[in-house]
Amino acid sequence: MPDTLKDAVIHMREEEAMEIAVKLLDKGTDPLKILNVCTEAMEEVGKKFEAGIYFLPELMMAGEMLKQISEKVKPMIKNPQDRKKSGKVLIGTVLGDIHDIGKDIVGFLLDVNGFEVRDIGIDVAPSAFVEEIRVFKPDVVGLSGLLTLAYDSMKDTVQAITDAGLRKDVKIIIGGGQMTDKIKAYAGADACAKDAMDGINIIKEWIGKV
Repeated sequence: MPDTLKDAVIHMREEEAMEIAVKLLDKGTDPLKILNVCTEAMEEVGKKFEAGIYFLPELMMAGEMLKQISEKVKPMIKNPQDRKKSGKVLIGTVLGDIHDIGKDIVGFLLDVNGFEVRDIGIDVAPSAFVEEIRVFKPDVVGLSGLLTLAYDSMKDTVQAITDAGLRKDVKIIIGGGQMTDKIKAYAGADACAKDAMDGINIIKEWIGKV
């Protein structure tokens, strides 16, 4: 059934996707598994967008569909006991990219794992990241992007942070469907997350070492 959910999202069958997600929850499927299927589906939608098969309306429709599913799923994720926040993480989708489902999932999981999170949204200019770092003083900065055009934006953002004299103060992690260690090196980031949980684990290891 998870494969059916993925197919429904990729092909824009909104009602069917919602019905499948609810059935999966009713069956006791791990909520994180459902969210991972959704992010995999969004990666496929992104590939179709870049290939000229889908266009901006489809990209936005898929994003809205996945937001609705995540709103159903998130309350089912067990929230650890309230605790003192263990570190600060600034996250945002880089300039030119409007993908946010992966970023939103990471932000949610960071929050329930005891981190103080500031999400500055989508299509964020390098200068805005710099300003938020100055104000928020995070330990970690997460750069999100789904499309290949995000590569240069990530590189520009890391460079802007460096030029502002703030690079030494933060660890930078990139994430998104097509992000790899090669892109991490190109952008000048410290790590690349292959999925949401991988990103959470990397940040957990970093806190206290930044």
